[in-house]
Amino acid sequence: MEHTPPRHSDRDDKEAVSTATASATPTDDGTFINASGHREQLDRNFGIVSIICYAITAGNCWVSLGGTITIAIYNGGPPGVIYEFIAVSIFYWLIGASIAELASSMPTAAGAVYHWATITGGKYGRMAGFFAGWWNFLGWLLALASVCQIVGAQTVSMYAAFHPEFVAQQWHVFVSFLAITWISYATVLLANRLLPMCESLGGFFTITGVFISIVVCAAMPTANGKPHASNSFVWKDWVNSTGYSSNGFVFLLGMLNGAFAVGTPDITTHLAEEIPNPSVNIPKAILAQFVIGFFTTFFYIITIFYGITDLDTVLEESTRYFPLAAIYRQATGSAGGTLGLLILSFLPLFIACIGLYLTASRTFWTLARDNATPFSEFFSQVSPRYRNPANAILLCAVFSTLLGCIYVGSKTAFSAFVGSFVVLTTLSYLTAILPHLLHKRATITPGWFWMRGATGFIVNGISVAYIIVFIVIFCFPFSLPTNPALMNYNALITGGLTVFVAAFWIYRRKEYVGPRQVTLADNEMLAKDAI
Repeated sequence: MEHTPPRHSDRDDKEAVSTATASATPTDDGTFINASGHREQLDRNFGIVSIICYAITAGNCWVSLGGTITIAIYNGGPPGVIYEFIAVSIFYWLIGASIAELASSMPTAAGAVYHWATITGGKYGRMAGFFAGWWNFLGWLLALASVCQIVGAQTVSMYAAFHPEFVAQQWHVFVSFLAITWISYATVLLANRLLPMCESLGGFFTITGVFISIVVCAAMPTANGKPHASNSFVWKDWVNSTGYSSNGFVFLLGMLNGAFAVGTPDITTHLAEEIPNPSVNIPKAILAQFVIGFFTTFFYIITIFYGITDLDTVLEESTRYFPLAAIYRQATGSAGGTLGLLILSFLPLFIACIGLYLTASRTFWTLARDNATPFSEFFSQVSPRYRNPANAILLCAVFSTLLGCIYVGSKTAFSAFVGSFVVLTTLSYLTAILPHLLHKRATITPGWFWMRGATGFIVNGISVAYIIVFIVIFCFPFSLPTNPALMNYNALITGGLTVFVAAFWIYRRKEYVGPRQVTLADNEMLAKDAI
């Protein structure tokens, strides 16, 4: 079901009803507001199927973990990767449930993180929401650049599969990076009404791609007369290659790799103003994202580990190409098979880049409309021609390109930036969930999805404890002894970006509007399908 809101100026938007105590009637010119207190500006083009496909594509779990598999494998070998993925998934299920009930209570494009950090934060809510929104946006911007780089590395690996003499250079990946970045930008800018179809196609590629990859990697070694890896190699042979003496700590540190793949519970919340009945549909999409993502990734990583016959070769070649290329080559025994499997992971990941543009641009746009960014009036505009925040989309493309330039100069520096994605987004979740818990879960009106009684306190409490502990752990060096190339820069990058946000908060705090609160009871003033 589609709902096309009336067009209006951004100046009108700033005059919208801003508190729950406002009269429950439409604004003077007859237009209605959404759950954020702002007038409707975006078309609700997405449906439940397309939003679920968007979730499983943009949060493409099996490709994300597969793309970093050779980094994860140092933290315990194949058994470490599998068991660490299971453990981190359980914790993120709880975080996802916490985010889902906040999004269900007040679904806005700001996401449950930014909006509800403000509402649940009490007298510190404005500042908490400001930091949460910026941490969340910066995290998604870095995720966008990271996935564009992964897709760029895939294209280079596909070429290299048929050219054994080819030696990949960082600028080769950068050229592909630029193409992916700006094609994705053009798609999001120009094809707004086609995006639901595009994301549905991405969901199809994600599901069929993982199924075909599992079947091929399971069957081809036998067909080629090669043995599969042993059960002991996949399930039992713990290999600690980090230099840390404690295997328990290595296990905890290795959960970062799984978090990079599953740590996107808020991704659909940023499209709350582009789907009908988001209070119901957003929690459903989060559930589908985690269920489908877990099972497809679990069976996928088991299958590719059984396809590895020479782990040392995989680790050596992964420094030059996309990590899965070497694994697929061993599993299929042919360049054609390798190319085919790489295409199956390339297609959904390319569409994931489009989805990440949606997430990052909508997040920045919501900050701008509350006067939380530089040049807010410019970036808060919604193009009447393209029916989207075109200026915010352009900003994401420019900054993604700048990050790509860093990759050409220093792969280590680029990895330092994009590796902070998990810490930044998780900090934003903490800023929303912790105040909610401290105020005894009493500051918001329950939505369609609500964890009743002790369940909510337990889920929120475990989520907060996990985030606090693991934000510290995820800042430890990846291995010992360390050096500049192997150092973990999460603390430095996160701290530096936080200093920037703090400085801008000091500068802008008097003019910062902050998210508006509208209760679910104000039905007469809300636009159709806004809740």
